[in-house]
Amino acid sequence: MSDPEGELFIKPCTQREIDFYQSANRRHADFASIMPVFMGTLALTDTAELSSIDEGISITGTPEGGSDQESTSKPVVEKPQKTDEENIIWKPNKSKKIETDMSVVLENATAGFKQPNILDAKLGVRLWADDAPLQKKQRFDKISSETTHKNLGFRIAGMRIWKGSDDERELAAVDGYKTYDKDYGRLHVSDESIVENFRDFVFNKGRTGIDEELGKAICRGFLRDLRRIEEVLSRHETRMYSASCLFIYEGDGETLEEAIRKNNDMVTEYEQGVSKPASRSNVRVDSGICMDDDELADEVEEASALPKMFDVKLIDFAHATWTPGQGPDENSLKGVRSLIRIFEELAV
Repeated sequence: MSDPEGELFIKPCTQREIDFYQSANRRHADFASIMPVFMGTLALTDTAELSSIDEGISITGTPEGGSDQESTSKPVVEKPQKTDEENIIWKPNKSKKIETDMSVVLENATAGFKQPNILDAKLGVRLWADDAPLQKKQRFDKISSETTHKNLGFRIAGMRIWKGSDDERELAAVDGYKTYDKDYGRLHVSDESIVENFRDFVFNKGRTGIDEELGKAICRGFLRDLRRIEEVLSRHETRMYSASCLFIYEGDGETLEEAIRKNNDMVTEYEQGVSKPASRSNVRVDSGICMDDDELADEVEEASALPKMFDVKLIDFAHATWTPGQGPDENSLKGVRSLIRIFEELAV
């Protein structure tokens, strides 16, 4: 669900997920910075309002995230969770709905893009949390062993690409997008093809004008954000199962080229002392020059927003928790590091 302006994303969730968002913002600001902005919580009293949730991202929607804001909604009580014993016979939730009257309110990560292209990379070799029923563990282990999860620590869980096919019959009549569902990553992506699968996601010159130069600029931007995510995850002690990296970039070549030009002009003006910085993510896309956060911190609140070019966020925290004393989440980091290697290859 979203608001009429498309600036917010409202996602039904459990109290555990809300707690993770809130604790990130209260005590782990750097971790919150790699999550989309968390606006608060919402109690839903009409069950007809509840929307479905995929195991990851609904590829027609947008992601989860975090910020500094506290919830101002009335307290809600989570319904009791079933124990392992009660779940001896486990079946996949094909409806993708959860029984809850709580939702997390997030900034819509695709807001501000003209034609946002989206890819969900589900992280981890192990995909199940400790409290999962045995049947669920077995099913997810099978998925992991048969996909890129096993060796790379992630798989493509879905994509939406504007004009992502030469065959117009494969494009949605309403918006011109081609959607790749979860079966794409399970059945059509391998360790050997993965780099070309990501190349297909980014480089789309013939249909949208994303040529080699623009595509490499986006890959360098993705690479910078992935290295930031690796750095943050390496500093924190967490365990996240079935979390994802969400990749978004402007899919219209002309709009993307203009956004990069405006971005680089604003960075040049800042370097020359002409203007204030526009964002903590200020970066010269063509050269990779990045401003220090300390330079930006005092003035960023007064600055205008940069044009939307690309973004990478960590999403999906239904099975996430802080684990003091247990070290970094190497299960998720394996996937992040594989993604870094892929974009290092695509960026040159």
